[in-house]
Amino acid sequence: MDRLDRITIDPNICLGQPTVRGMRITVSVILKMLAGGASTQEVLDAYPELEADDVKQAMQYAAWVVSDQLQMSPS
Repeated sequence: MDRLDRITIDPNICLGQPTVRGMRITVSVILKMLAGGASTQEVLDAYPELEADDVKQAMQYAAWVVSDQLQMSPS
């Protein structure tokens, strides 16, 4: 896996949620925008301080997190 050097976790920023490059833009905000149908360009337009690689790493981070979760079978 590529290094996730743009994703930072600092307990003093956004209550320790994963953010992009220490800014107060959380990975979850980016993912929620994308899941809601926004394009990468629309995310970048909403947050001009972001770069395309930031959005890409937010998605990579999310994929890494969920791939490490246990599979739960429906009851």
